[in-house]
Amino acid sequence: MKRIMVIGVSAGAGKSTFAQKLGKALGIRVYHLDTLYWKPGWIEASLEEFSTKQKEIVNKEKWIIEGTYTSTFHIRTEKCDTVIYLELPLFVCLYRVVKRWISNIGKTRPDMGKGCKEKLDWKFIKFILTTYHSRKRKMADILWDLEKSGKTVIALKSKREINRYLNHIERQ
Repeated sequence: MKRIMVIGVSAGAGKSTFAQKLGKALGIRVYHLDTLYWKPGWIEASLEEFSTKQKEIVNKEKWIIEGTYTSTFHIRTEKCDTVIYLELPLFVCLYRVVKRWISNIGKTRPDMGKGCKEKLDWKFIKFILTTYHSRKRKMADILWDLEKSGKTVIALKSKREINRYLNHIERQ
């Protein structure tokens, strides 16, 4: 396990926190896709710019890249050896998104692009609510294909499974 993708069904699934803990346990640097995608003031990077930054990372010997961003999935899946997928229930994801917002009002999280202060709006909540179930179905197919192509796929679907997995890694 040297090149690891950490993806999830939704915002609030715990990708950033999980990736940080995994990176610490394995001694592998973590890259957050949000820091590559979002420019100050919540300006989106172009697809070309976002892709180029990822291509630089995936050519390194070891990495953990956290974030789903399906538009550039192929860049990471081509080079990864392991995909870790977090699929917590919708209500947990929504709760965590709101909790994260309250905890970080007026601040920029370390896993977010510089100058992107924490925000929460109806558009984002609606996105989570309206895409959760379709993303869950789509991810099942994607993970199946990745597994067939020889990638190690680990799906963690509860806080207990996540903690158990991290504890196992830390003990090794």
